[in-house]
Amino acid sequence: MKKLLVLLLVAGAATSASAQTRAPAPAPSGTPTPAPTSPLDGQWRGTSDGGSCNAPLDYVLTIENGFVDGSSYDTTARGPVPNPNRSAPPAPTPGLWQIHGVVGKTGSFTLIAVASVRGTTHRQGKLAVRSEGGGLVVSETGGCRRTARLTRG
Repeated sequence: MKKLLVLLLVAGAATSASAQTRAPAPAPSGTPTPAPTSPLDGQWRGTSDGGSCNAPLDYVLTIENGFVDGSSYDTTARGPVPNPNRSAPPAPTPGLWQIHGVVGKTGSFTLIAVASVRGTTHRQGKLAVRSEGGGLVVSETGGCRRTARLTRG
């Protein structure tokens, strides 16, 4: 029994010693590989028409290495107001939309827009984006069907 215990201790020590003598990882060579860029990289800004909701959106998008991140804001959206006649209040409209996606290789691509709303309601939409001239044209595929022309800013 003592011999077995001594044998296990020696084997364990040998295993841990061999694991610690591994060769170090190779050092990185020269210059790092640059991140791929997109011809649409930059800051984009613009305002949409009102669409069927008569509520224009102000867009701010950032495209970096082909990844899109941004928001749109409805300047006509209003928060809660006093309700003196105790009737049902109107449904709140989303005032802020978070936008994200990836630039397509063909010059047109789809973005996802998610509304910042409280409670259990979850509003999500898709935006069709195409490069036109020196700008971007953003169109809602549902909802209010607004269209915006964005310029690099």
